Amino acid sequence: MKDIGFDAYRFSISWSRLLPGGNLSSGINTQAILYYNNLINELISKGLKPFVTLVHYDHPQSLVDAYGGFLSHKIVKDFADYAEVCFKAFGDRVKYWITINGPSIFSLQGYANGKFAPGRCSKWLSFNCTGGDSATEPYLVSHHQLLAHAAAVKVYREKYQNTQKGQIGLVQAIDWVIPLSQSLADIDATSRANVFKMDWTMEPLNSGSYPIEMVDSVGERLPKFSKEESDMVKNSFDFIGINYYSTSYATDAECPNERKSYETDFCAELTYERDGVPIGPKTASDWIYIYPQGIEQVLLYIKNKFNNPVIYITENGYDDFNDGKGSLRDQERIECHIQHLSYVRRAMLNGVDVRGYFAWSLLDNFEWSDGYSVRFGIVYVNFTDGLKRYPKDSAKWFKRFLHQEFESQ
Repeated sequence: MKDIGFDAYRFSISWSRLLPGGNLSSGINTQAILYYNNLINELISKGLKPFVTLVHYDHPQSLVDAYGGFLSHKIVKDFADYAEVCFKAFGDRVKYWITINGPSIFSLQGYANGKFAPGRCSKWLSFNCTGGDSATEPYLVSHHQLLAHAAAVKVYREKYQNTQKGQIGLVQAIDWVIPLSQSLADIDATSRANVFKMDWTMEPLNSGSYPIEMVDSVGERLPKFSKEESDMVKNSFDFIGINYYSTSYATDAECPNERKSYETDFCAELTYERDGVPIGPKTASDWIYIYPQGIEQVLLYIKNKFNNPVIYITENGYDDFNDGKGSLRDQERIECHIQHLSYVRRAMLNGVDVRGYFAWSLLDNFEWSDGYSVRFGIVYVNFTDGLKRYPKDSAKWFKRFLHQEFESQ
């Protein structure tokens, strides 16, 4: 990373590694504290700022077994306690904290369609889920994530921020949506979809309440904030992280009267094609079609609707198949970053307060439910020969680009 020219590294702390039982009663793993201290110290010695994420989808199984994990309000205190352990142990050096990565994605994939752990969804969906209710649980889980985030921010601001001089925020994973046609029905469907995907998290952070469109549509299935909770959630961030990869089209669809789900509550059908033509070049993942102008649209939407917060692009990237050929030639990935960076710059010229950009990912890695079948890295990892690492052309491009930038400053 130092050789390439990066000046920051985003990584996650494992809650289960630090607190093996999930909460303070189980004790703190001192070896985990040592491991992360060594990592943080090494990063700083190489001129890299640590950006630390506290939860990136992986929450302790012990808490799921004990009370359902994020299905229970009990997790709010346990998360705040875990966050405080991190603030105490690492906050003298860590100046950028991210509480939760992509709460809406976690709720969708874990509790609406069951694709991520803990794999819950309504039984009528026939997705071989472990139980669940796609009409209620995604909303409950997001509610508790917002409360857990806000509780951790409250601890940080009241006890640590003044002396440690850091910043704290939340990462919003974006599925951006544009209308399939310019019909009023499709434009309205697009607006609803973006409210359910973006404003679901952003509006409580902005105003302390859920978007009125969701309140009207979801009704009693949508949890409510108490006055105290609303005040705690409102403005509970110093910055917002944005993970952006792709954009889809939205077209108006009928709202089902039965078999409700979060995925049908916004009454829109999403697709990556229009008249048989994809919205952009497809990558190895079936959910990523390259649409770089979408990142500018997302940034302007947030600026205009949510009071122009400080933003970091916390993920953006391109994946190809792990086909065993091991190519280091990845011009498509280079083009992906060039195009997205150009649209980020356009947004900045229009007043969006973007402070940084993180490529996903540094290394080829274990990519959630895709495992090792896809490669996102700008550095190639040989999974069959001792995990040897080789810079791809994209890593070399970043090195040239960053050194030119530094020389021009």
